[in-house]
Amino acid sequence: MSESRPHNLFSFGTLMDERVQTALFGQAVPSSSASLAGHATRPLPITDQSVIAASGLDVHLTLERKFGAVVEGAVLRLTDQDLAAADAYEVDDYVRRRVLLSSGESAWAYVDAKPLRSAARIVIVGDSIAYGRCDPQGGWAARLAATHIAGNEAEHRVFNLAIPGSTLIDVSEQTPALLAPRRPDTVLVAAGINDSALPLAVPPSHRDGLAHIADSLDSLAATALSHNARLVVAGPTWVDEERTRDYEGLRFTEERALALRASIRTWCDENHVDHLDMWEPLREHTELLVDGLHPTPEGHRALHRYLNALGR
Repeated sequence: MSESRPHNLFSFGTLMDERVQTALFGQAVPSSSASLAGHATRPLPITDQSVIAASGLDVHLTLERKFGAVVEGAVLRLTDQDLAAADAYEVDDYVRRRVLLSSGESAWAYVDAKPLRSAARIVIVGDSIAYGRCDPQGGWAARLAATHIAGNEAEHRVFNLAIPGSTLIDVSEQTPALLAPRRPDTVLVAAGINDSALPLAVPPSHRDGLAHIADSLDSLAATALSHNARLVVAGPTWVDEERTRDYEGLRFTEERALALRASIRTWCDENHVDHLDMWEPLREHTELLVDGLHPTPEGHRALHRYLNALGR
């Protein structure tokens, strides 16, 4: 019986070399030519001696987003064991993420471990915290936009489409219609805390957001991939339960916010999706929250600094 090769891996560098394949997989693996649109390559210095020994090179390539560009490469057909060996071969500067090839085929690819460093056109979706409520300067998202656009004013764009009050269920339903005209390469989902809220009077139609986290993120992942955009999930932020009390007919607790955080982290780990955890910058800093939920301007600055360090 032939060996099962259920994984497609797009390679644009040393993994196409049969000598590297033999060193990693024990043999050359089946492959076919392929291309990846909307990307370019840039050099990445390598210091891991085992990787240098296998490839014979101390500079590899990594991907960056560039509208109109195309990277030529190959799709390798890998077994579970092969894919694990490829993961071990790649240095910490890379992570394995889903991409959509020019052929329409989905494949794994090793991309920049910093999800916003290689981004060009970012769409932000989320709730009032991403919208920038309580900060006249537009919150962490506006600060991220200013930093990102300043890096390359000609090609970098940020579209903040966050809507106050939104849950991940809402975002997953609203986002598909929003992306096409903005041509995003990165969809930054700001998972706030609305999914953790419980209404004080539960209507018959109420859907507990915590029970639908995986479904909502599955939908958003499919939407992002259909545009060949990288999904990045940021959040949630810390909740000061002593101050939130009963907020606009909703109850927010730290216990449920932590459950939301754990659910998002687990889903992202299992699906090889970037998670930028926004909990720590505000944790126990009650002075950085206006009402126990929404950051002050200084709170938004703290979130931006943290997000920038994680993502860029």
